[in-house]
Amino acid sequence: MLAIISAFFITLIAYLAAKPINKKLPQIPVIVIGMFFVIGMLYLFGIPYENYMAQVNPLFNTLLGYVTVALAIPLAAMRYDDLPLKAVGGILVFASISAVALPMGLAYLLHLSDPTIMAFATRAVTTPIAINIAALLHSPVPLVILIVILSGVIGAAFSPLILRHINDERASGLALGLAAHAIGTAQAWQRGSVAGRYAAFGMAVNAVFTAVWLPSFIFFLQKM
Repeated sequence: MLAIISAFFITLIAYLAAKPINKKLPQIPVIVIGMFFVIGMLYLFGIPYENYMAQVNPLFNTLLGYVTVALAIPLAAMRYDDLPLKAVGGILVFASISAVALPMGLAYLLHLSDPTIMAFATRAVTTPIAINIAALLHSPVPLVILIVILSGVIGAAFSPLILRHINDERASGLALGLAAHAIGTAQAWQRGSVAGRYAAFGMAVNAVFTAVWLPSFIFFLQKM
């Protein structure tokens, strides 16, 4: 129990130390800065990474699930009366399918193993749902987490450049939520409350849609 508390406080301290740096360097996501703080503290205290992960993994995997459910809070505050359902629906379907097909196709062209190709299929969704999809597809969970986090970090890091001429908060928020998941949603909230809500909406709906069609489609192909 003491080891779990110690690992939790290492993570919390890293997050609190990363926040002021992120305010000065907003282009670098908090998770990236915090990651380096965690690595530094593990090295300083001589704690093996495997021991740290064994203690915090079950805890934070559970908390990730609660955070995902908490997305209902900003979604409840959204106005849907002016939402272009056909356009948004088409964007969500295209984003979900392309975000699965492109990385899987690249992994296939590079002649990677089948479990690794399946791991790239989870790039389209946020971490808690990606872990569940990985369990269904028998993909390596650590690789799945790495792929999802890296895609979120890259998307959030390049979003100021890509979206610099997009003034509509709804469009920029939806793009960040679809492309960069939770990290992109956090970045969207920095743009404004409207962008943050649309990012949460895009991430949540895309995650549900992908979690339904992707395993079903893979199982269908395996039975053919």
